[in-house]
Amino acid sequence: MELSQLLEQIADEVAPLRGAGTVADYIPALARVDPGRFGIALADLDGGVHGVGDWETPFSVQSISKVFTLALVLAGSDEALWQRVGREPSGNAFNSLVQLEHEYGIPRNPFINAGALTVTDELISLVGDATGELLGFLRAESGNSALRVDEEVAASEAAHADRNLALTHFMASYGNMRNPVATVLDQYVRQCSIEMSCRDLALAGLFLAAHGVRRDGSQLVTCRQAKRINAIMLTCGTYDAAGDFAYRVGVPGKSGVGGGILAIVPGRCAIAVWSPGLDKRGNSVAGVAACDAGFDDARESVTRPIAALLSSR
Repeated sequence: MELSQLLEQIADEVAPLRGAGTVADYIPALARVDPGRFGIALADLDGGVHGVGDWETPFSVQSISKVFTLALVLAGSDEALWQRVGREPSGNAFNSLVQLEHEYGIPRNPFINAGALTVTDELISLVGDATGELLGFLRAESGNSALRVDEEVAASEAAHADRNLALTHFMASYGNMRNPVATVLDQYVRQCSIEMSCRDLALAGLFLAAHGVRRDGSQLVTCRQAKRINAIMLTCGTYDAAGDFAYRVGVPGKSGVGGGILAIVPGRCAIAVWSPGLDKRGNSVAGVAACDAGFDDARESVTRPIAALLSSR
C-alpha cells in the first residue's frame, strides 16, 4: 500500500466526522470557515510529500505556530527560556488567568497562551521582528515563498484579545515581560494568523522528525533540543486534552483552533491535518480521529498504519 492510498483510507474513515464540532466562533474571521473541510498531508525524510482532500488549502495555523517560535528561541538562546516558563502540562484552559496567578507570573508551559506570549517576548528580544523571523523560517522549510499573515484574521484576533492582553499585563506585573505589552501582543497575534496549507505545515515541521536538521541540511536545534520540543508537544500540545491525545495517538502533536494539527514521528515523518470543527477543548474532531487512525494497527479499515508503512520502505 502506498502512502497516498493510506491517507485516502484515513480520510474515508473519518468522513462521518467532517463538520462535527464547532468552529472557533470567538474569533469572527474563523467563525466563517466551512467546518466540513478536511485535508491531510505527510512529509517524509526522503523528501516525499503526499496529501489528500483539502491538503493544499491555506488555513490559519493559530497555536501550531508556537512550536516554531519555541524552536527559534531555543536555537538562539539555548536553555535561558526555561527560567521564564515551565514545562509541565497545565490541566487548565489554554487562556487561564487563575493558574498564572497561582504560579506568580510563570506560565506552566510554552504552549498555553501565557507561555507562548513569553516565548514571543523572548524571540523579540533575540531578533526584533519575531513575525518576520518566523515567516522567513516557514517559507524556507515549506518551500512556499508566498506564506503570509492573514491580515483579516490578525485584525479580528486583535479586536478580541482582552484575555491575552490581561495575561501579558499580569506577567509584566511580575517582571516576566521584557518588551512593551502592546508589541508582544501584536507580534503574537500576527504569528498565530499565519496561513499555511497541510502541505506547507508538514514540510515546515519535518525538522523535528529529522532531529533538528533543516531542509538545507543545517542544524536549527540540537538533537537533544528537538527531542525535548517533541516531548513538550506530547505532554502539552493539545491544550488540556494532551493526555487523551497521547493515549489515543501516541506521537507528539500540536493543535490550533484554526482546526489544524501537526504530528511528528521522530526519525520518520511529519503529518499535518486540517478540519475546522473543534471539540470543547479546542482540538479538531476529525483531525484527532485521523491521527488516531493513522497510528492504530488494530483498525480493520487501516491495515497498515503510517509508522509501519514507513518502516517497511
